[in-house]
Amino acid sequence: MSLEFGIDTFGDVTWDAQGRDLSHGQVIRNVIEEAKLADAVGLDIFGLGEHHRDDFAVSAPDTILAAIAAVTSKIKLTSAVTVLSSDDPIRVFQRFSTIQAISNGRAEVTLGRGSFTESFPLFGFDLSDYEMLFEEKFEIFSKLTSEEKISWSGRHRTPLKSQAVYPRPEKPIPVWVGVGGTPESVVRAATNNMSMSLAIIGGPPARFAPYAGLYREVREKMDAAPLPIGCHSPGHIAATDQEARDRFFDGYRVMHQRIGRTRGWPPLTRDAFEHEVENGALYVGSPDTVARKIAATVKALDVQRFDLKYSAGPVSHEVLMDSIRLYGEEVVPQVRAILGLTT
Repeated sequence: MSLEFGIDTFGDVTWDAQGRDLSHGQVIRNVIEEAKLADAVGLDIFGLGEHHRDDFAVSAPDTILAAIAAVTSKIKLTSAVTVLSSDDPIRVFQRFSTIQAISNGRAEVTLGRGSFTESFPLFGFDLSDYEMLFEEKFEIFSKLTSEEKISWSGRHRTPLKSQAVYPRPEKPIPVWVGVGGTPESVVRAATNNMSMSLAIIGGPPARFAPYAGLYREVREKMDAAPLPIGCHSPGHIAATDQEARDRFFDGYRVMHQRIGRTRGWPPLTRDAFEHEVENGALYVGSPDTVARKIAATVKALDVQRFDLKYSAGPVSHEVLMDSIRLYGEEVVPQVRAILGLTT
């Protein structure tokens, strides 16, 4: 299989030159410009993650992806992730089928449980049903990808009886499952013929190798064709290692503190940040440094896709644009050269 390179964002609310938060509307417009640049510099995938909180502007990734589809020509467009547990799987299928039409076949979808829980009370779901909601909705979506008319019954919605769903995509929509590190999630993706994206946001990436191995083992036991495995990690590129670390740290620290308030995380120190850059899942540095680290991860996990979560809290749009440009124009060619890949 070939190796693909992508970027993704949650539409982190960024600062202007005076250190003030931009409006959600301006952040969304900036995200579209960032996607256009990703397409221009030859990246393969652009992803948007769904959140429902004030520090992230993207609550409806499929709507923004449809806008991006109209102003790009080659780049694949995906959610990163769609919180299936608090959505309607039929509507998700319809929306991404629509993006598939607008983009002329470039749409993908990444399904997940959601590590943030704001969407559950917002849309009237009980968090005590967290597991069952995902299981039932995942089952419905899986049927939709392979059957034109589906029948299903469960606890959390009315039964479906030979129900057709439209529009039908002109070609199958690639479906990925976001996996945070449980064997059950790995097996679910493999047995449902869906690709797996490993969310590696801390610690040495190589520790996820057993999950990649389990996925391939399940596929082999099924006597099923191989499917790509991907990984997703945060990072930032600048001309030098020091510049990348300096311009990324403050925004990353702000994001860490905002999320950590509700999760009991300790404050992020500069030493802890530097340790994660050196030894963990932060891909921060010059093009040479980041390229070497990505190549090492690709080798360790044998993945076919690497996605860089390029935004981090209030790091400015202008700085993000520079990082995207360096990633596409310098990092990706260097990774391919290190790995001996021609395309």
